[in-house]
Amino acid sequence: MTIPGSKANIGSETRAPEVLALEALGWALADERRAERLLSLTGLTPERLRGGISDTAVQAAVLEFLAAYEPDLILAADALDTTPEALIAAQQELSR
Repeated sequence: MTIPGSKANIGSETRAPEVLALEALGWALADERRAERLLSLTGLTPERLRGGISDTAVQAAVLEFLAAYEPDLILAADALDTTPEALIAAQQELSR
């Protein structure tokens, strides 16, 4: 049984993968240490982020960054009112 409004209902995510990626990027950039780690681990630059924000490869890289570190994945999902599984599914969709 799924409780209405529960995050356990993975299939209920209505936001597009691109929207989740942009929300996740905003969440990641809100913390200076996490933002620095994002840039370091993804190889993205601030300029590439600004210029490529609509690029699905950049969006997928942001979600892949979260997927690679479970504590951030869980924190981001909670902050974005979604599930870790929904973020992973969005990353997979954007990587196609």
